[in-house]
Amino acid sequence: MEAVGAIVGALAATTSGLLCSCVCSKANTTVNLHSNLAAVKEKMKSLTDRIKEVKRETEKEEKEGNEIRDQVVTWLEDVERLQPRVNAIQGQMVDNKKPSRCFLNCRKRYRVSREVEETLNEINRLLEAGNFDSGVVCRTRVPRAVECIPGPSIQGQTTALKKLDETMRALSADGVQVIGIWGLGGVGKTTLVKNLNNKLVDDSTQPFGIVIWVTVSKNLVIKNIQTQIVERLKLEKVMEESEQRKAIRIYERLKKEEKFLLILDDVWTKIDLDALGVPRPEVHKGCKIILTSRRKEVCRTMTTNLEIKIEGLNDVEAWQLFCQKAGDVAHLEDIKPLAEAIVKECCRLPLAIIIVGAAMRKKTKVELWKHALKELKRSVPSIEGIEAEVYKPLKLSYDSLQGNNIKSCFLYCCLFPEDFPILISELVRDWRAEGLIGEGQNWGDMDEGISLIENLKDSCLLEDGPYGITVKMHDVVRDVAKWISSSSEDGCKSLVRSGIGLREIPVGEFSNSNSLNRVSFMGNNITRLPDRMIQCSKASVLLLQDNDALDTVPEKFLQGFEALKVLNLSGNSIRSLPHSLLQLRDLRVLRLRHCSNLEELPSLGTLTKLRELDLHGTCIANLPRWIENLSELRVLNLDETEKLKSIQPGIISKLSCLESLSMLNSGFRFRLKGEEDGQATFEELKSSFNRLHYLIISLNGIPWEKSEDLSWMNRMSHLELFFYQSPGRRGLIRIDETRFVIGNLDLSLLKEWIGWFWGNTSSLQLSECTGLDEMLEDFIKSDASFAGLKSLFIENCPTSLVRGGGCAARCDLLPNLEELHLFSMENLNSFSELAGHLGVRVHSLKSIEVQFCSEMKYVFSCGDFIQTLPNLEVIKVWNCKNLKELFKNESGQSISPNPMVPKLRILQLMNLPKLETLCRNEETWPCLEQVEVWGCKGLRRLPFTNQNAGTLEEIIGESEWWDALEWDGDQTKSSLLPFFNPYQ
Repeated sequence: MEAVGAIVGALAATTSGLLCSCVCSKANTTVNLHSNLAAVKEKMKSLTDRIKEVKRETEKEEKEGNEIRDQVVTWLEDVERLQPRVNAIQGQMVDNKKPSRCFLNCRKRYRVSREVEETLNEINRLLEAGNFDSGVVCRTRVPRAVECIPGPSIQGQTTALKKLDETMRALSADGVQVIGIWGLGGVGKTTLVKNLNNKLVDDSTQPFGIVIWVTVSKNLVIKNIQTQIVERLKLEKVMEESEQRKAIRIYERLKKEEKFLLILDDVWTKIDLDALGVPRPEVHKGCKIILTSRRKEVCRTMTTNLEIKIEGLNDVEAWQLFCQKAGDVAHLEDIKPLAEAIVKECCRLPLAIIIVGAAMRKKTKVELWKHALKELKRSVPSIEGIEAEVYKPLKLSYDSLQGNNIKSCFLYCCLFPEDFPILISELVRDWRAEGLIGEGQNWGDMDEGISLIENLKDSCLLEDGPYGITVKMHDVVRDVAKWISSSSEDGCKSLVRSGIGLREIPVGEFSNSNSLNRVSFMGNNITRLPDRMIQCSKASVLLLQDNDALDTVPEKFLQGFEALKVLNLSGNSIRSLPHSLLQLRDLRVLRLRHCSNLEELPSLGTLTKLRELDLHGTCIANLPRWIENLSELRVLNLDETEKLKSIQPGIISKLSCLESLSMLNSGFRFRLKGEEDGQATFEELKSSFNRLHYLIISLNGIPWEKSEDLSWMNRMSHLELFFYQSPGRRGLIRIDETRFVIGNLDLSLLKEWIGWFWGNTSSLQLSECTGLDEMLEDFIKSDASFAGLKSLFIENCPTSLVRGGGCAARCDLLPNLEELHLFSMENLNSFSELAGHLGVRVHSLKSIEVQFCSEMKYVFSCGDFIQTLPNLEVIKVWNCKNLKELFKNESGQSISPNPMVPKLRILQLMNLPKLETLCRNEETWPCLEQVEVWGCKGLRRLPFTNQNAGTLEEIIGESEWWDALEWDGDQTKSSLLPFFNPYQ
């Protein structure tokens, strides 16, 4: 019994201890409820802030095509799952504000306490895990699965949409790996496939790891296709890499994709997938290929599983498209029957309908429509088959061109390779060299040429090219132009063999050479030219540029081209020029751009009709003396001639017709007074200022005297002067038709003439200059006022001027200032301080933009000096990390009851982490149309009420910021909600 008693006693003691421990633990949990609730509230606020930061960062990285790390994705999912638990707890806090009866609901209280404690632990874990020391993105840059390809929509085109659906179904079928889309040129094959690609962009369930778009074009170059694939896969670019090595890298990368789609657009012949480095579909079951071609035979050679023919539009769609391009005139009673007949003649081909419709746009005379229809029916191209069905309607647009020589100008554009971006400035000068547009005008005058180009674009015969400085031809339009020019009897007969991969020129190409007017072999791989005389006595244009392996022009080759006006040898490896070049007495344009092996030139002084000489990027060390004999020379380009060290005095000044001298990044610097060493001086160049309108040169310092007349600068359409005043520092003065720019100079040393720049331009930019304060102080002391200056840019120019410091202006320095840009202005507390010191009343100010002014605390102060900004329409403030207020109310100052900015339309505030207020609470902005806010989490109020929101069109911002805004009433927020668009 004693043993039993001992055992029972031991068990009782153990049980009692465990029970006591458990009770104590539960008691602690219950007792800590209130502190834990407070901790949950506090910690959750920190976690919410961190969530916003992470989401903002991940959204930004996703837009840039970067892949978010799995750890970050999981963290965001955990946070999302936590939110309902926190909401429930906070709901209970509200419901249980009244004290409950003591210990009557202990069990429930403990359960709630334990849940709060667990939630707090999870919040702490997520806060710790959310630091992401390694960043939120994967270190390797991963391409987006699908990239949007710009192009016209087929929405509403029933025929095309059916083909799109058929292609999409085939794409998802297991037994179909290669799909051929084929049909006439201009029928809409590329447009269809672009719409397919863009549909995949919006399909979250699409199965492909990556979709690759490649434009092939008629001249198949494996290296070019590989380059497009490498760029799309974001593989490392390796210079001088062989095709085989590149193919291996592409293969290894694509082999890792479980599924991928390769779209090959505009295929003209069989493509060897092995040479490209693309795994064959029979080897890689996840590989799918779509190709477009004009020929079904090409699809077959590519072993397609399915060929889908793209037919023309149906009659209804064709009529709708034609009316869209031709306009309401097509519906006029007398014209409609003729318009319908013209549409029928266009064979339901979208490209033809677009071009012909544009040609007939706004033509109201019935006779013009009858003539157009007659021409369409009568025109019978020499090319048979499907090509004739394309050329027949397209030729109408060419035939309908009106104006002197516009047809010849259009046909000139087919001399360039397919899809080639044609530089507008060179194109216009070539037209002028041929005498197609006014030779009497300044060589650099682009107006007539631009007008002609716009005419061709309006007729859909030219398209905009990249960067706004080039044009292109649609490949079908180019084919028609080549067809026309191959048999033209209007002085435009052309031999066009550009961009087709030729390695040499067969003599047979010139079988009827004496009737040729233009010859183009540009953009090939030609290594040698025929070493014999080619009889092309009528040819005015010879284009041989971009044959980079061509190192010699045989002496005999040019002897038969005695009528040449344009000769382009740019981008070749030639080391010397033949003396037969001297016989081209009618030559107007000679381009040797990027002939980097060319060190010397023969004496070309006999080419007295030469208007343009382009030596850009050549290796000449001396400018030959004979150039002074080129009495008609208008354009001399010496850009990037880094080895050029000598220009003898008198050469440039004797070029009495010179309009443009460009020496950007040339090795030669014009000498100043006192530096005479047998080289050309700036003083000598002054004699040319009355005719020069384009000038880019370098000098060893400022070339003019203190009080010198600088009015010659106003005659320049473009001027760039680079000053090497000290090692490593290159100053700049640039003047063009829109702005004067002064860069990287000490403004305090220029005070004798700097006022001339302020007083002779409507737009001035100061960039990375020192001495700003001293210059402005001089202006103030002299009571200067620049009434003509309307736009001012100041970038990275240190200033310490503040209102009340130094001497204050007695008059308005910039009475008519309309546009102000301030970038990276250190030590500037506000624009108002600067304006007050300079006496700038800003009554005319319409737009202000402030960026990266790190010390700025506010932009405007409201008080005696600036009561209102009556004409301000646009405010943009970016990346000012210490900005707290947009408008600061000065204490003790009288403030106008009227709105500070009664005409403000656009407000853009980006990345201003300390911004809290825009204006006084009672302020209203009655004309505000657009508000954009990002990265301004401290901003809680907008200047809107129900009464002043009538002009609002859009509010763009983060959803979290919008939800946190404070309003005078719920009605205001609900009335503005339809205008809010969250950042995606």
